[in-house]
Amino acid sequence: MKVLFISLGCDKNLVDSEMMLGILVQRGYTITDDENEADAVVVNTCCFINDAKEESINTLLEMAALRQKGSIKALIAAGCLAQRYKDEIQAEIPEVDAIIGTTATDAVADALDMAVKGKSRNYINDINRTPVYDKKRIVTTGGHYAYLKIAEGCDKHCTYCIIPKVRGNYRSIPMESLLDEARALVQDGVRELILVAQETTLYGIDLYGGKRLPQLLHSLCGIEGLKWVRILYCYPEEITDELIDTIKNEPKICNYLDIPIQHANDRILKLMGRLTSRQEIKDIVARLRKEIPDICLRTTLITGFPSETDEEHEELMEFVNEMEFDRLGVFTYSSEEGTPAELFDGQTDEDVKLERQKELMELQQDIAFDNAKNMTGSILDVMIEGSIPEDDIYVARCYRDAPNVDGLVFVRSDRELMTGDFVRVRITNSYEYDLMGEVEDEFTK
Repeated sequence: MKVLFISLGCDKNLVDSEMMLGILVQRGYTITDDENEADAVVVNTCCFINDAKEESINTLLEMAALRQKGSIKALIAAGCLAQRYKDEIQAEIPEVDAIIGTTATDAVADALDMAVKGKSRNYINDINRTPVYDKKRIVTTGGHYAYLKIAEGCDKHCTYCIIPKVRGNYRSIPMESLLDEARALVQDGVRELILVAQETTLYGIDLYGGKRLPQLLHSLCGIEGLKWVRILYCYPEEITDELIDTIKNEPKICNYLDIPIQHANDRILKLMGRLTSRQEIKDIVARLRKEIPDICLRTTLITGFPSETDEEHEELMEFVNEMEFDRLGVFTYSSEEGTPAELFDGQTDEDVKLERQKELMELQQDIAFDNAKNMTGSILDVMIEGSIPEDDIYVARCYRDAPNVDGLVFVRSDRELMTGDFVRVRITNSYEYDLMGEVEDEFTK
């Protein structure tokens, strides 16, 4: 049978999807990306913010229409939305044959086997269980880079976030399991591993009695054939001197860090349940830039949080202007059912949120464009991602660019290059967020 698999939401959800794909293929299912060919559909859903919920619901409704017409024999809803709203989905979208919660994704083949036989059953386990995968993962990112999810769940309980209620407590994946998975990925051609979790900086705290991210990084860097290791989702208060030294001294680790700070006003940070102050954020950024001068820092902000004043928004604008983050994304506050912030006084009007988001992004755009211009003349090692044959141009990323969220490097080369190749490039120009360059010599690192 042919299965259409639709993965929505974040890169952590994508890892779950790739694990489920591996299980389905091992069970004998064939994967297709054409809904007209599919005998069954699995939708791995997201519910992090309202836009994500709407996308998941609309996708389920589209697939339910196919199920109702008889075009497909089974429809499975998996992931965060399925976990959080299982009763509502069953009541409102009866075409869904089975629901798989966030900790039961390893049951996807069993669920599909039952569904195609006309037997509906839901798979909802304890929220703090960690799925067990013994099947080969199917990488969907092109094969030259892959995400490595190092932990499940979160213990932070920020007041705006529903994740602990749908993903459970923080649970590190044992280091040996991660190293086995990493070796298998590299053996299959992966050159860059991107470490993800709801929070990567706390890795190991539950299993080993202390933070073990530096040790994991050292072990990953010892894998032959792996070229880059990138770290996402580092909470600022958990960044240690040991972690900074590890990034600084391990050549394979990209001098790139994603630090979600969410705001810069102390009152708003406290309301959000964040554990840092404006000054503490400044201090950690200063420390990182002092120890690793070429580090690229990415962050995310939430604008329009309940009771945020015009003055507090201006303080955030001033902070962004002062800090000059290399990469920055801005979300408008999304009121999530079941979170403390949903009940806070002073909910911000949607048009105010959007205007503040626009102002922040316009400010950051100027900063990012200037940063890109300042890269002209530098020499960077880049990984080839693809090509534009008609222009003799290759598309690449450098250490400053995480896939799908940051910029690109467009490379001119007379010789043929392949996806996953590493080459050294001299940057000759920039255009908005992207860089242009020419090949200097082969990458030898």
